[in-house]
Amino acid sequence: MNQAHLDFLASPMWAEKLKTDLLPWVESVGDLGDNVIEIGPGPGLTTDLVRPRVSTLTAVELDQDLAASLAKRLAGTNVEVLHADATQTGLPSGEFSTVLCFSMLHHMTSPELQDQLFAEVGRLLRPGGMFVGVDALDSDFMREAHLDDTFVPVGIETVVDRFTTAGLSDTVVEPADYQFRFRATKSH
Repeated sequence: MNQAHLDFLASPMWAEKLKTDLLPWVESVGDLGDNVIEIGPGPGLTTDLVRPRVSTLTAVELDQDLAASLAKRLAGTNVEVLHADATQTGLPSGEFSTVLCFSMLHHMTSPELQDQLFAEVGRLLRPGGMFVGVDALDSDFMREAHLDDTFVPVGIETVVDRFTTAGLSDTVVEPADYQFRFRATKSH
């Protein structure tokens, strides 16, 4: 992720946008359960919104510096920060009530890696568990915002099939102006 993008994702302006736009939607999807994972928290603004609403939260972050900073900041809370590749977390299968993923899928370098992540989500979730997230739509605006950065849009027309392959069902996709929201359930 380029520095300007990372700075924006840690900004008070983005924090307010998450609080007024993302949080009400997350709360509307229902009870997240007792054991939640957040994939790719970056600087942790979404982690800060979610952690008061769950018993246990595991934040899986690939970037070593971001993971270390988040772990230090959230030490002694209900959040465990795991520096790991979310496509192969090493966490136990079927243990988690919800997996959250906010605006990070398009930072993965290929659709194949995204599919590996979806498979890992399917493995981690217990039957009936939810996969809930938001990601960027493909647009000129989003491509410009990601200059000198990785931008591999998921493609909302493929989400249902890709999630089904990963063992997820009842997928709902809600496109908006610059992003789409999704939720799916681990098949029984």
